[in-house]
This record gives sequence, structure tokens and C-alpha cells, in this order.
Amino acid sequence: MKKILLLITIFMSAFALNAQVTNSAMSGKIVDTDGMELIGATIQATHLPTGSIYGTTTNESGIFNIANMRSGGPYKVEVSYVGYQSIMEENIFLPLGAEFIFNRAISAGVELESVEVVGVKSSVINSNRTGASTNVGSAQINALPTISRSISDFTRLNPQAQSGSGFAGRDGRYNNIQIDGANFNNNFGLSSNNLPGGASQPISLDAIEEIQINVAPYDVRQTNFTGAGINAVTRSGTNTLSGSAYTFYRNQDFNGRKVGSDTIPQGDKTTAQIFGARLGGALIKNKLFFFINGEYENNVRPGISIIPSAPGRSGSNVSRTTLADMDLVRNYVLESYNYDPGQSENYANEFATKNYKALARLDWNINNNNKFTIRYNQVVATDDQVINATSAPNPRSSSSRISLNSYAFENANYNFENSVRSITAELNSTLKSNVSNQLLATYTRIQDTRGSKSDVFPFIDIKKDGDSYLSLGYELFSYKNDVINNVYTITDNVTYSVGKHNITAGASFDLLTFGNSFRRYGTSYYRYDSLAQFLNNQTPSVYALTYSTLPGGEDPYSELTFGIGGVYVQDQIRVNDKFKLTAGVRFDLPLYLNELIANPAVAPLNFVDQNGEGNVKIDLSQWPKSKVLVSPRVGFNFDPTGERKIQLRGGTGIFTGRAPFVWFTNVPTNSGMIQNTVELSGAAVANAGITFNPDPNAWTDKVYVAPGQGAPGSIASIDPDLKLPQVWRSNLAVEFELPGATVFSIEGLYTKDLVNLVQYNANQKAPIGTMNAANGADTRPLFANNNAGRRVNTGISEAMILTNTDEGYSYTLTAALSKELSKNFFGSLAYTYTKSEDVSSNPGSQAASAWSNNLSVYGQNIIPLSTSEFAVPHRVIGSLSHKFEYAKIFATTISLFYEGANQGRFSYRYSSDFNQDGINGDLIYIPKDPSEITFTDIRSGGNTLFTAQEQSDAFFAYVEQDAYLSKHKGEYAERNGALLPWRHRFDLRLLQDFSFNIKGKKHAFQLSADVLNVGNMLNSNWGIRQFTNYSNGSILTPTVNAATGTATYQMARVGGKLPTETFSDIISTSTTWGAQLGLRYIF
Repeated sequence: MKKILLLITIFMSAFALNAQVTNSAMSGKIVDTDGMELIGATIQATHLPTGSIYGTTTNESGIFNIANMRSGGPYKVEVSYVGYQSIMEENIFLPLGAEFIFNRAISAGVELESVEVVGVKSSVINSNRTGASTNVGSAQINALPTISRSISDFTRLNPQAQSGSGFAGRDGRYNNIQIDGANFNNNFGLSSNNLPGGASQPISLDAIEEIQINVAPYDVRQTNFTGAGINAVTRSGTNTLSGSAYTFYRNQDFNGRKVGSDTIPQGDKTTAQIFGARLGGALIKNKLFFFINGEYENNVRPGISIIPSAPGRSGSNVSRTTLADMDLVRNYVLESYNYDPGQSENYANEFATKNYKALARLDWNINNNNKFTIRYNQVVATDDQVINATSAPNPRSSSSRISLNSYAFENANYNFENSVRSITAELNSTLKSNVSNQLLATYTRIQDTRGSKSDVFPFIDIKKDGDSYLSLGYELFSYKNDVINNVYTITDNVTYSVGKHNITAGASFDLLTFGNSFRRYGTSYYRYDSLAQFLNNQTPSVYALTYSTLPGGEDPYSELTFGIGGVYVQDQIRVNDKFKLTAGVRFDLPLYLNELIANPAVAPLNFVDQNGEGNVKIDLSQWPKSKVLVSPRVGFNFDPTGERKIQLRGGTGIFTGRAPFVWFTNVPTNSGMIQNTVELSGAAVANAGITFNPDPNAWTDKVYVAPGQGAPGSIASIDPDLKLPQVWRSNLAVEFELPGATVFSIEGLYTKDLVNLVQYNANQKAPIGTMNAANGADTRPLFANNNAGRRVNTGISEAMILTNTDEGYSYTLTAALSKELSKNFFGSLAYTYTKSEDVSSNPGSQAASAWSNNLSVYGQNIIPLSTSEFAVPHRVIGSLSHKFEYAKIFATTISLFYEGANQGRFSYRYSSDFNQDGINGDLIYIPKDPSEITFTDIRSGGNTLFTAQEQSDAFFAYVEQDAYLSKHKGEYAERNGALLPWRHRFDLRLLQDFSFNIKGKKHAFQLSADVLNVGNMLNSNWGIRQFTNYSNGSILTPTVNAATGTATYQMARVGGKLPTETFSDIISTSTTWGAQLGLRYIF
């Protein structure tokens, strides 16, 4: 009840959320020619495309502020004062989320002075800028190359962006993305993709007007991220009816076929087609405007390039899994169980991604003081997917289920069904000449569901030589898999200007509801150590099942209702004409508004801390306590010359973010009160008398535990003192204006984790001793090699606790050159160095996988600070675009984007459980010489494939040629210590316009050609991606003597060989050049 009252109080106190950046602002100082402030001068800014008028007067300091203006332009600005010469300036453009500075001196007199601003001052050198940010305007969106037509193709223009979706060395899941102020995040966090909608873009690029990327904004209205805040606004109609119809096309012939000296065989047919149109105009001139956009996309592609082995087949894409074995298994399950697992091969020739998008927007100039906007957007998409790679009951295999070591049947794959629907309403009002208000309300509904071609049938993994070999059945994470996320936000920001102060205050509330049905192993799971074991119906080595405990087996949905309320105030102080200071503070209160059901069987159990000690209790009936999170910030901007030729800016402050909410719904999912997950292995399977049965519920009675009568097989819980992520972030930058309106910047950014998230297993016992491997050099902790010795409670595999850590930091150093659009040309060049360390990159979408996938030397509960997965040390980006106009009716635009960077990081690990903790997540010890590693012969069928000496020679030859291993001999490998190779990539866009007039109105046809990795088109060795020959860096397969802690080793094989090099080229069209052609009609 207290939480409900608090929610109502916050809701009634003010209507606001976090900083929805949907507009721009203008401020300045008006003086006479002697520098005296003019009090009461009138400023009127007119947005020429729509006739929207914004006005105010100067205060006693001659200062004016106009908030909540449309971004973009062009604007006409008029300044008038009794007895003085009025001035009018045109061609002024306002960047999204920025404040345009308009300082002017006017002369005595009565004539109007009219000026067309041809070269507007750079938005980079701007007194409103303090932190690290990047604006991407419509000129860049229209001109720069893109095939995916994704917002991420333009957020990469931010120098602090990393490969994938991260910024400044942070996890991309910690970003916050808003479109017209509406939440457009993958809030649940099942994938690394920031945006909702799965593989499809949730909004058409043709509907986007401008994008802003904020890494360190010191405006306290901006929150809910510890990575980056990404804001975009959609197009709107104007007084001029305008629109475009467009199509884009590519197929298998639009890709390169050469990787170095290798030729990629002509693959199966692929097509990608987009059809769309947009239209905008005025329903009532200067009053009511509309914009609509619709788009359909259909991509068909081969889903899997790897094929089973068969006589006469060879090449880099042939798996060790034989077609004969697959046919044997297929015939067996058809005859024995009447189950068709689907085709053995050639089934993934037409994996498809389809979606349609629609957007409609209305803008209403109610009067000069009130302007209203409403926008609706939706996307509905489907996407075929390849089976999960390695996730399963521990210990997991090293190789993916479809790889050079393994293969799966057709029906073991699945598909996504995604939808996103969003509506935004915004009212901007001028209450007085010095008081303005922004009221914004949004609603977003996101649903992600899975489908399968398979009949309901158990999922089966078959291993060979200890690694994945063959898989079939209903995909183990797709049965009844559904996520529904509703997001409600409401915002009100009040801005009050007085003297040198521009004060903003507000309160905030955001409500998110989640319903998640997730039944891993929902059709039951069986693992066999060999093909014969399965075909002879022997006892499986692992059995798992998730079953509903609700009446009648009702589908269980775990629910979460989360709210976050906040209040904030800040003051932007114009200390003088050279120095501006912004200082503010916000207070956020997270609220967990639904009740959890306690499991009385868990409450009395004892668990341990991260060191395997103590007496820890787990309460599954409690969400974390609601605690106020304080975020003070201060930023400054200093113009030492007063001429905006040099700018020093920076700031420091605390930023509060969010977490992937899937880790929160893991709690009710794994409480045992709505469903229960059981994982049995080894003797426990035999003792339960379990053998294969096609009925998923065949063995439910043997493992069933009624709600509250027993602990679930896997528990997820949350530390009652858990806080949302917080970082302390600071930056300092200096910028110089160079000749040619070019700006040179140097910027440093430092981030320190105050509160981050980490998982640990409270059911993991402490080690029983130390190992004596590598001739005594490897003395890592050794765990018991059985459940009784590993687990505090033997019937529970994991008891995860989501808790906090204050360890972790990152910093970036950036040098950049930029030239904004002028005379049809713009360009930029930037270099960024990034260093980032954390204790966990939380590499998983479930609590248990985020823990077990975090590689370690000492066990997954003891994780030292190490290099972050998201730390790409060196990155160079550049872009340029020039439009050539000629013969009055023709225009050619040439645009180029360059990115040079390491392609990511990886870790060297053992291919199986080394320290006997039951987890395949052990980093290797790198022997300094042959005396520290004992190899054994690799044999098969009585034949010796590789002797111990051959492996030793091959291993140390491999170590010497490897840049990371050769420098760290005699040490433990570091998590994410090794780097993937550097890659240079150039993307090109060519636009050719053909213009003509119809009844005095300009029309045009535009041909476009986007070529990604165009350098590879010129030279097949350029722009190629490489990856590790060893899957996941699994270089050694150990055999451990649990009694003595010693080990022998075999070098892992790839394609039956011992690799001699770390990396090899990716022989795929995903790494060669790719092109897309487009045709557009514009009017």
C-alpha cells in the first residue's frame, strides 16, 4: 500500500520522465553598439517550413531564452527594440537537443537590417555544449551509406562508439534510446541489440529527421543510461506538400565472391527488398501538419553455410557430422517415435526476415504560445533463426550446435515474431515571456514471441569425443517463449528564466510492466555422450525439464511491474559572455510494484557468499528495497577569447541507469511457485530410472515438486540491497576553430562504476584445495568433482544472486576533426583510444548463463577486475560527403564512411571443465615451455592421429606466432585479454538526382548505390574479417586427476587438424563487399 501511495504522490506532483530530447532551444544576449544591455527587446523566431512562431523578450540583463523549439530549420529570427534598428537573419538551423546562441548588437535607427546567414557557426563550438555528444542531421542521414537502414549506422559516427552497440567501453544494454521521447529500448535484454523489434528496425529511416548521441550530458533531465543516451525525432509535415516513394534491392550477385585467394562458391538465392513511401504537408496552412510513412521489407537468405560431411565433400564449411549419421538418426526417430526432425541439409536456403512499418504524425500550432504533436508508429516482423549455439545444463560443449564439429536438423531451429507499437503526445507551451513548459506522454508495447516448425518433442543433444555432434527436436528455449513489455511515460518540464539564470525543474515517473513465459527444456531435454548411447536407448548423461506448477498445467508467466519516479532541478548560469555553468541534481526512486510469492521450502535453506562461506538466506518473496538514488551534475563551457574560436568544456556527475529486466523476471520464473526446472546428470539420471521418452511429461511425476513443497532445481534471486547501476562520469575537452570552418577537438572521458551488477552462485561450495598442474605452476583452486562436494544443496544446480559491485572503470581519449555542412560538403575524422575493465560483462540473458559464461581462473564466484568485453582499444572513423550540382537538373552525391578498429576481444580457455567446479569456463594457464605441459596421444579407433610430441611441437609453434600468448607465457590467460585483428572498412554511397519541374514545382528521380566494404571490391584482401580458428578460444582439452589436481592435455583439433595460426579469414559473403541499389521519386 505504501508503494501505491508513493506512486500516486509522484504522479500527482508532476508529469515527467527522464530527459526526452525532442526539441531544441535558442538563447542569447541583445546589446547596443556600446555593449549596454537592452531590456525588453523583442525576439521572434519563425520556423519557415511551417510558419511556427516562437517569441520572447530580453530580461534585465539583456538575456533571452526560448525553449521547446522545433529542431532543424531554416529559421528566420527578428530582433526589434524601440528607437533601434531592427535586424532579421535567416537560414538558421537548430540541432536536436542543442541550444543555438544568438548574441547580437543593434544600432540606433529605424531601418530593418536583413541578413541571410550563409555560414552559421559550428554547433560544435557552442556555449551550450559541456559533455561528449554527437548530432547527426538529415543531411548526414540522407547522404551517408547504409544497407540496413538502421539508426546504428549513424550512431557509429560518435567517436566513443564501439563495435556492436556499446559506447565508451560500456555494455550496449546500458544505453537508453528514445524516439520522439518514447522508450525504444530492448528493455528485457534478451539480446545485445539495443532496439526492440528483433532483427528488424523498429522505425523506418525515412521517418527520422535527426539523431543525437549523448555520452556525458550534464543536463540532469537526461537519465536511465550508464552507456549512452540516444535520442531521435521523426519528420513532420510543412506548408509545402512533399513526399517520396522508394525501393531498395539486393541479391546474391550483389556480394563479393573473393576472400584473398579463396573463391566463395555461388550460394543459394538471397534477396532483400524494401518498398516504402512518405508524405507530408499541411492540412491547414501554418496551423495543422501531417506526416505519414509506410514501409515493407522482405529479406531471404541462406541461414546456414555449413554442411554435413559426405563422400566427395571437402572445404572450410564441411562439418565433421556425417550425413550418414544424420540419416541414421532421422530414420530411427521416424520409425520409433513417428517424429520427423526435418531435413538433414539444404533446409536453410530460404531463411527470411519480413516486416512492415507504419508511422503517422500530426503537428498542431494551436497558437503562438501552444504547439501540440501526436505520433503513432508500429512494426510487425518475423525472423528465422538458427538453433542456440551452446546453452544447456552444465557442463556445456565448447562447439556450437551448428559448426565444423556439429550439426542439427531443420526443425531444431526456430523463428522470432516481434511487434513494436508506440504512441507519443507532446504539448509545448509558453506560459510567460520567461516561463515555458513541456508536457509529454508516451506508450510503447513490445512483444517478442518464438515459433517452431517442430512438433512437440524432446530436444536431444548427442556428443562425440566430448563435444557437440548432432542435435534434434523442439529448440530447447523456444517452447511457450513469449515476452510482453508495456512502457508508460509522462513528462513535464518547466523552464524559468530570470537574470543570468535559466532554471529547469520537474518530476518524473516511468512505468514498465513485463510478462515473460520462458520454459527452457519445456519439451524435456536429453543429452547422450555418443550416438550409440542414443540409438540403443541407454540412460542419458543429462536430463532436464521445466514444468508448470500452476493448476491444470496453465502457461506460467512471470511478471514484473517496475516504476521509477524522480524529481530534478538545475540552473544554467550565464556567468558572463565567456563562461556558462550548468549545475543540477536529480533524485530517482525505483519502485517494485507487484508482489512475489514466497517459496517456503527455500526460506530455511542455507547458502553461502561469494567466497563459499557464511550462512546466507534467500528470500524469493522480496524485491530490492526502494532507495533514493542521487545524481548531482555540473558542467561548464568557457570561451577564453570571446570570439568562439576556442572552447574549453567539461563536467562531472553521476548517471543512473537500468538493467536488463530479464534478470528480475528470472526470480519468479525460478521460484518453483509457478514452474520448476530440474537438471539431472550422471548417476542421478540412472537413479531416477529415466530413459528417452517422446512425451515431454513422461517423467514429470518422478521429478515433480508441488509449489512450496520443495526447492526448485535452479534458483534466481536478487540482493535485497540491490541498487540500479550508477557511474561517476567526467570529461574535459578543448576545441579550436580552424580555417575553412573546421573544428579540431581533443577530449578525455573517464567513467568509474559506483554501482554495477554481477551474478554469483550462492549454492557453490568453496574449493577443496589447489591444483598441481603445469608442473606446479598452475595452483588455481580445485573444486570437488561431484554434486555433493560442489553444491551446498545437492538438489539445486544454481542459486543465483544478483548483487552489486563498485569495481570497474573506463576511459577514452579522442582527437577529432569535423566540418559541418557548407556548400554541399561535410566531413569528419576521429581517433579514439579506449580502456575499460570490469568484473563481469554479464554475458548471458539468464542469471545462470550471465554467471557461468563469465570466464575465470578461480571459479565464477571469484572474478578479478579484467578487460571488458566491450573495450576496443583503438578506433578510427571518418566520413565525407560532397554534392555536385550541374546543368541545372543534375546532382551527384559521393559519400564515404571509414572505420578502422579491432573487431573485438576473446579469451583463451579450456574446452572442458578444468577446475572441477562443473562449469566449462576456465581460462588456461599458458605454459612457458614443454616442461609445464604433458600431452597425451590423440587416438581414434585404435589409430594414433597425433602423438604427444607432435602436439607439443604444434602447440608451442602456435604460442610463438600468437601475439597474446607469446607475451604472457608463464601466466594465466586474462578474460578478454586477446584482441581480434584490425579491420579497415570503407562504405560508399552514390546518389544521382535527375530533376524536373511540373507546374513550377521541383520533382526528382534519385538513383542510389550503397556499397559496404567497397575496398574489398578493389582488392579481395582488403576489408576481410578474421576470427579465431579455435571456437571460443578453446585451445586445450584437459584430463584432470581430481585426486591429485594434476592434468594431461590434448591439443584441440579443428577440422581434424592442429591449427598453426590464430586467425583465419571468414570465407563468407558477410565479410566481402556488399551492395544495394535504390530508386526514389521525390517531390
